[in-house]
Amino acid sequence: MAAATTPSSSTDAKTSTFDKDSVPRDPVPRNPVPLSAGQEQQVRDLYYKRVRQRCADEIKEFASCALHRTISATWACRQQRLLMNNCMVQHATQEEQDLAREEWFATRELRKREREEKERKRIEQEKFHREWWGLDEQGKRTFEKK
Repeated sequence: MAAATTPSSSTDAKTSTFDKDSVPRDPVPRNPVPLSAGQEQQVRDLYYKRVRQRCADEIKEFASCALHRTISATWACRQQRLLMNNCMVQHATQEEQDLAREEWFATRELRKREREEKERKRIEQEKFHREWWGLDEQGKRTFEKK
């Protein structure tokens, strides 16, 4: 897999859609860290999202042309399809993949905090549910004797 690159030059910062200053920075490790299959998929998803963002106009043109067409979209929308594919090929580079990997590492701490917050809310909801229905820790109904 791709290794992380050195810090981006000033031209990369202008073309990148990821605002590095908006989230707490978790530095990219100096030596490449092997990622799990799920983590690699998250990096790929970021990569595809970034490429689609850069080619949004071309994708929109092709989609509007292909709307309400079936087989005829093949030749009727040929020009839009070629423009869209050329844009995606032009932006689907190793550099873009490295930027996506860098973004993934930079937002790692943010995702961790979001998971912790989600777990905290789940526990609160579970506690409220048990109190509301009069359930014990095992989920069995407790009856108060009068």
